[in-house]
Amino acid sequence: MIASLGLILLCQLIGEIAVREFGLPIPGPVIGLVLLFVLLLGRDRIALLRQGPLQAGGVEQASEGMLAHLSLLFVPAGVGVVQQLDLVAEHGVAIFLILILSAVVTLLVTAVTFLATSRLLARKRSAG
Repeated sequence: MIASLGLILLCQLIGEIAVREFGLPIPGPVIGLVLLFVLLLGRDRIALLRQGPLQAGGVEQASEGMLAHLSLLFVPAGVGVVQQLDLVAEHGVAIFLILILSAVVTLLVTAVTFLATSRLLARKRSAG
């Protein structure tokens, strides 16, 4: 499990290095996540990748362990908010409105994506 966790962090590190080296406008962890996804896809197709941390669902177990404790990552954010209470008091209404607007936009984009994917899959099933 430690090797799998190390692989996850290594992918994130490679993503951070790529972003800083090439000046990409994408967060490093996103690049790392794509790299990890490619490795996991390759694991199913290339026997050489089925060794080490990619074998026997190691990455899946490590990620489930991280997700189980995801709430701990909100502690630093909460501390940051408490440290900036004067800014929250000054711009509280604007922050609240932006949070509500971003939640609504997220829900709408999610619904549209779901509907588009459902229709695309339905067409694929009826055609095939």
